[in-house]
Amino acid sequence: MQKIKNLLFDLGGVILDIDFKKTKTAFEALGIEDFDAFFTQHHASPLFENLETGKIGPDEFLQAFRDETKLSASDHAIRDAWNAMIGEFSSQRIEFVQKLSLKYRTYLLSNTNIIHYDAFIKKYTSTFHADFNTLFIRAFYSHEIKLRKPYPEAFLYVLKKENLCPSETLFLDDTKINTDTAQALGIPTIHLVPPKTILDLDL
Repeated sequence: MQKIKNLLFDLGGVILDIDFKKTKTAFEALGIEDFDAFFTQHHASPLFENLETGKIGPDEFLQAFRDETKLSASDHAIRDAWNAMIGEFSSQRIEFVQKLSLKYRTYLLSNTNIIHYDAFIKKYTSTFHADFNTLFIRAFYSHEIKLRKPYPEAFLYVLKKENLCPSETLFLDDTKINTDTAQALGIPTIHLVPPKTILDLDL
């Protein structure tokens, strides 16, 4: 990694534990039999993509979801099911990212949404009594920049905003379609496949 000057992290599955099955199970308990048609690690329906790119807010999303699914669940129940995938922050991984920030310029590029954002920020703050975003020079969230992976525009946005050279920027993600796009743009990548984590990397 002698050439690398910048690290661009994904969040879920890299720094934060994520379990998509928990959200699927939670929605099944509410009566949604085909939640995979709406959202998986590798796919988002137009409704969920609009949420993750900030084109609609939480209230509009919740009502549209009810309209599409004919679900009669409350806002609270839907939020809880949607947030069920959010796991824990490992103190070891957080410390590792902090250590890497002494050697590299560190950034975050995450597909997320305001509902998840509020949940994981609250979780991090209550666990570490600190601001999660200060781990990075800058954190880029899809619902704020209006762009999401795996679209090339999301990566190009980060590179331009921070004046980063693609070949000097290592991208770490647990979803292959995202690392494939980054590679096509000349960005070196590491595709983290469980049980491998960032703690197993020699950076």
